[in-house]
Amino acid sequence: MKRHFRVLALIMATALCWAQGAPIAAAENNEALTRQLQEIFRAHPELVLDVLRNNSEAVLDIAQQGANARRKSALERQWKQDATVEKEMKLENRPMRGPENARVRIVAFSDFTCSFCQQAAATVEAILKEYGNNVSLVFKNLPLSEGIGVTAAQYFVALSLQSEDAAWTFYKELFQNRDRLVSEGEDYIKSVVDGLKIDKRRLDKDRRSKKVAEILKEDQEDAQKLGIDGTPCFVVNNLMVRGALPLDLFKYAVDTARTMPLKK
Repeated sequence: MKRHFRVLALIMATALCWAQGAPIAAAENNEALTRQLQEIFRAHPELVLDVLRNNSEAVLDIAQQGANARRKSALERQWKQDATVEKEMKLENRPMRGPENARVRIVAFSDFTCSFCQQAAATVEAILKEYGNNVSLVFKNLPLSEGIGVTAAQYFVALSLQSEDAAWTFYKELFQNRDRLVSEGEDYIKSVVDGLKIDKRRLDKDRRSKKVAEILKEDQEDAQKLGIDGTPCFVVNNLMVRGALPLDLFKYAVDTARTMPLKK
């Protein structure tokens, strides 16, 4: 962060002094450089925005790094508290990607129709690829409104009871093509199902069954107990990860969780 600031400051100072027709004097230390910059900025305030515009990518990069640093600090404080409270969830009859004895277990509370969930699903996919057998994923449905999100959840659970591989294929297809799910509804779901090697009659029966309804109800109840009121949300071992974190912060959550025991 400091390195980027110095680079941007030198860019600004050089550009401003060039505009005055004189090179910037060499500063022996940061304090001297700061004084020079202050004098330049006071003399030519109208040029500051021009320099920032010409270096907008650097400015945005610095701002993003600052935001991530603040968010990381907030997460560290939150996770310190999280570690003292065991997260109880019902995971039976939920499909799992990765080994059951993985060092880190990610439990996702998500909604197939949510754009932020789509973004987070891509991040989790990158995590699974990078960490391999050290990480597993369990998916719990939390559609936040009635409609196609609930229908998609019913299909997913029913598929998982018949074939976990089919359920995960369904999961990937729906998140990759969320726009089609939202615009085409159940017609799109059926087109995805048509490409799966499953018993469609059983699927149609199961998705309307009491067992599927109970599993979805348990997911809602778990979310309420954990204080989850929005998607996506993840329980990484015992840490709460709310929202679609960027990959570097999600990796930080996984690395932190690896130091904590996981209740099996």
